[in-house]
Amino acid sequence: MSEPVLSLLGEENRVTAVPAVPRTGLRHSLALALEVVSSGLTELWAHKMRSILTLTLLMLGVFALVVMTSVLDGIMDKISTGFAGMSWDGTVVIRQKSPETSEEQKRFAMSPGLRMEDVPRLTAPYPSVLAFMPRASKQVSVRVAGGTERIFVTGNVPDWIPVMNRRIASGRGLTEDDQRRRSTVAVLGASLASKVLGGADPVGKDILVDGIPFRVVGVLAPLMIFNEDTWMDANGMLVPLEAYMDRLDATHKLSQLSVKLKSKSDLKDVSALLVGRAKQAHHGIRDVEIVDLEAEAARSWQNFMNQMHGWTVVLLSLAGTVLLVGGVGVLSVMLISFSDRRYEIGLRKALGATDKEIFVQFLLEAAVLAALGALAGTLAGAGLCKALGANFPYGLVVNPYGLIMAWVVALALSLVFGLYPAFRAMRLSPMEAMR
Repeated sequence: MSEPVLSLLGEENRVTAVPAVPRTGLRHSLALALEVVSSGLTELWAHKMRSILTLTLLMLGVFALVVMTSVLDGIMDKISTGFAGMSWDGTVVIRQKSPETSEEQKRFAMSPGLRMEDVPRLTAPYPSVLAFMPRASKQVSVRVAGGTERIFVTGNVPDWIPVMNRRIASGRGLTEDDQRRRSTVAVLGASLASKVLGGADPVGKDILVDGIPFRVVGVLAPLMIFNEDTWMDANGMLVPLEAYMDRLDATHKLSQLSVKLKSKSDLKDVSALLVGRAKQAHHGIRDVEIVDLEAEAARSWQNFMNQMHGWTVVLLSLAGTVLLVGGVGVLSVMLISFSDRRYEIGLRKALGATDKEIFVQFLLEAAVLAALGALAGTLAGAGLCKALGANFPYGLVVNPYGLIMAWVVALALSLVFGLYPAFRAMRLSPMEAMR
């Protein structure tokens, strides 16, 4: 029997053997780390089902963190791009005001309200205004593939599409010639166009609106839906305002008048001008209100950011919970490993391994387990982000902060949950372990 083992039979039950190789220095540390990693992989392979279950939990946690942070970034990019393309800066809207009291209701009843006949007065040239864009809309029935559908048809002026940054995907937009001729032509929103004719290109085809044929001359590009106007443009159709009034609305009611300013500093003056012109047209009755679309956009953006913050907390909490369960799985695996390897631990101590080395060995094995799960989760998350990239304006790039956070949390949890098994292994008596 070798001297280290015989020493266990002494009075003090202490290991008295002196190893031949120095147990300090970089070379020894690297050798220990290599041994720990290889033994950890061997343990994983020896208990495949247990290892797969633990690795799956860690992988799902890292996968969730990587994908969620990347998707949230992609959503932020998509929404901010959509807001930037709405051309709401320096745009005000004058529209009919709803009466708030019975007195206002009686007074408003004496006014004809916003009508097509107000357009010449309201849109008289003004140096601070880039464009006046009267707009009217109503719900109608149109025939689509598979039946009929209720949509909004909107009477517009040609300036609406370029000034409000609506892009044409195919065909053309409305023109001044369409306006002058009162032509029954239409530009379809992208969502409606996908339903007409079963998804075939509708340009050049006729679409019946309350029994009146309108020739489709163009299709809008897909829009981000932020307000009622963008929803109606995406899901409805745009026709010349004059044709709308002649064919579809005998009351000549306007929904609103949008005004694009040359400078945002003129907002107050132009708002006062529009209200004054409306009062003159409505017998001195102020039955209209002014809406600053840029301020509306700012409020919408803040609401969006608040919702994103809430979703971020919820999603990260879910991912953290999965990682926490994975950490518990690491604890379970390491405790089972400790029970299965008691004799090995005792033998290593008898051969001269220190408590510190046993402690570090178990922690490193837990870290190896977490690193494998994190690597699998990272690869799976990166693959899903690449697959979803086409749905976002700048692609879907893996968020480096989310990736780092996922790895740090996974490794930290594995070390925390590996402390207890490591302490038990460190404090195990060689005599007790080798009985």
